[in-house]
Amino acid sequence: MRYQTIHNDLFKRNRKKLSDRLEGKSIAILNANDEMPRNGDQYHRFRQNSDLFYLTGIEQEKSILLLAPGFPEKQYHEILFIRKSNRELETWEGHKLTAEEARKISGIKTILYLEDFDQIVQNLQAGCNTFYLNANEYPKFITDVESRDSRMTMYLKEKYPLHEYARLAPVLWDLRCIKESEELALIETACNITETAFLKVLNYLQAGMYEYEVEAQLNYEFTRRGSSGPAYAPIVASGKNACTLHYVSNDMKCKDGDLLLLDFGAEYANYSADCSRTIPVNGKFTSRQRECYEAVLRVFKKAKKLFVPGNTIRLVNKQVSKLIEDELIVLGLICKEDIENQDANHPLYMKYFMHGTSHFMGLDVHDPGDKDKPFEKGMVLTCEPGIYIKEEGIGIRIENDILVDEMPKDFMENIPLEIEEIENLMKRKY
Repeated sequence: MRYQTIHNDLFKRNRKKLSDRLEGKSIAILNANDEMPRNGDQYHRFRQNSDLFYLTGIEQEKSILLLAPGFPEKQYHEILFIRKSNRELETWEGHKLTAEEARKISGIKTILYLEDFDQIVQNLQAGCNTFYLNANEYPKFITDVESRDSRMTMYLKEKYPLHEYARLAPVLWDLRCIKESEELALIETACNITETAFLKVLNYLQAGMYEYEVEAQLNYEFTRRGSSGPAYAPIVASGKNACTLHYVSNDMKCKDGDLLLLDFGAEYANYSADCSRTIPVNGKFTSRQRECYEAVLRVFKKAKKLFVPGNTIRLVNKQVSKLIEDELIVLGLICKEDIENQDANHPLYMKYFMHGTSHFMGLDVHDPGDKDKPFEKGMVLTCEPGIYIKEEGIGIRIENDILVDEMPKDFMENIPLEIEEIENLMKRKY
């Protein structure tokens, strides 16, 4: 484990919040992520299911959490099932959690082994009306890969077809939106690690380098600072590549005179940072690049003031789109007459700003949350306006992570934004 121990009070509170939302005679079941095959006999590096981590702090594969808070016997209220280790398993894969270690991490008293799961469920189902089951319901995410949660759903429905089944996702979405103080501290740490990585790039970048060399610097700094690595595949997009929103090949040469758009963030204790910066490859903005950058920066400074209780993502998007529209007129990209005659369903600004301004974040870089959910204190969202001019090879995005409050807190306020600061820092090459 690369991060400081998280006190299990956090996970106890999270489970209590979920248990309080479940019907009396019910059982909730959540699974660890699968170990995902890579190629041959290799797996991708394991990363725990965010919901299971949120409720237990357990990082180990194949783990199962069962909650049955309405049952009279307290030992069944919370049960964590883990792998039973043995000498051969530990010889090949390393140490596996003991029951006492799992108990200390999660705060769950009843720790059993996976072999016990079927019998426990069989014992409990007779007094259960509803199974609450989990799924990744993120609207924009479609995958052909079946999860352990989905296999559990099919297994239980086949074995216990006469029970009622309900969704955990809407409840967990709601709970995870509001961060506890410990979570905010972990996000802030991830943001601080992200800051050091960006400063490294400012000192490192030279014309003629490849984008993947810059990516390597980011990943190096993440790892040496205790991060598990990037929270998502970094975007290192030079020149016109920056106009492809999810450009991740990062294999082109950074040319003298181009801008470099970086969308990157460290993951610390499974919590994400999400940052975007746009810098000149040669350390100096051209007059046109400066003009476009300052337009985005003006919008960003106005937009981050919108992250106050009662606002919503949809309302922020609407307000920021109008700010971008005004800047596009100043930049000579659209004119007022064209706006008056535009198709309302296809506004002209969308040619140059085609994504939303904000999303929830936390354990996932795109944390679950509804666009129309009113902001509350304790929510963390991104603020990321941009302007993309493909014809000019200019793509600019500025993105920071904002804590909702009466006076919003910018977790990335120390990461350089102003043109003069960026240019001055880029002069100090190693």
